[in-house]
Amino acid sequence: MSGATPEAVDPRIDVLRRLEPAVVESVLALLADATEADGVRPLSEHALLHLRHGGDSDVRHLLLHVDGPDGAPLLAGYLHLDVTDVVEGSSAELAVLPAQRGHGLGRLLVLRAREESPDGRVRLWAHGDHPAARALAESLGFTRMRTLWQMRRSLHAALPDAELPAGVRVRAFVPGADDEAWVALNARAFADHAEQGTWTLDDLHRRVAEPWFDTAGFFVAVRDDGDAGSERMVGFHWTKVHGGLVVHEHSGEGAHVRPGTHGHEPLGEIYVLGVDPSEAGRGLGRALSVIGLRHLRAAGLPAAMLYVEADNAPAVRLYTGLGFTHWDTDVMFRSARR
Repeated sequence: MSGATPEAVDPRIDVLRRLEPAVVESVLALLADATEADGVRPLSEHALLHLRHGGDSDVRHLLLHVDGPDGAPLLAGYLHLDVTDVVEGSSAELAVLPAQRGHGLGRLLVLRAREESPDGRVRLWAHGDHPAARALAESLGFTRMRTLWQMRRSLHAALPDAELPAGVRVRAFVPGADDEAWVALNARAFADHAEQGTWTLDDLHRRVAEPWFDTAGFFVAVRDDGDAGSERMVGFHWTKVHGGLVVHEHSGEGAHVRPGTHGHEPLGEIYVLGVDPSEAGRGLGRALSVIGLRHLRAAGLPAAMLYVEADNAPAVRLYTGLGFTHWDTDVMFRSARR
């Protein structure tokens, strides 16, 4: 856009659960202007697809209007607020019309998002680590949580064999029976990870209760301890499906994915992959990755994704060796409860 920046007069924020098609088009136009100005999309693919097709019912759309040059309401800002994660807290992504920046509109949107969040917590995404987004987050007391790479690979491409270390076998996670052993292993595997390594039984149980949870897609590696019937959990691969549910047939046809309500093709994910430090260097992480990816492919999914800390060189090497490539960069900031 060209010309003088109009003054932002009397900003007003509406919070909606669903958007009419004409409003969606207005938001998409705003996002296109922001993308053109910044060179990076302000919303993730997941949020953008929710915007276009509906998505989760608990998403809040925050629409900020100001008085335009002709006196008519002008859409000057948009914030996508997902309040579905009761464990980690609400997540927000936003954009402000380039010609309306410099008037504190982004700040108003984030403050309103805090009010709309059930517990006042907000995780704020800054795609591409944009300097303005970073400055906004820091000015509101947000702290930088992490820099994540999103990586993806096609599941139509060949997968290597899953070569397990000697003495290790893989089975499905058993809710209830495996809970304490898994939490203890997760803590050992992610001892240096401030968030993942601190998961409790309650954190596990909340995720197991989610609609997307699929026991058959949660693999644990065990090693016999020598005593009759005794085993020790030494690794795991917890898979997840975005945009659909895995349905298990009892007629011998196996499992398949039933499309959900996201309005886009389901996508598999390496949700959490962990290996006991005592098993490091034996190829267990690679083998578990392959087992999970084969499960997702067998369910009919076309592609898989994962998030990995950008500075985790060993993990990046592992996933690159399995055919994953860098897809996008996300930076997350976190606020405390209001």
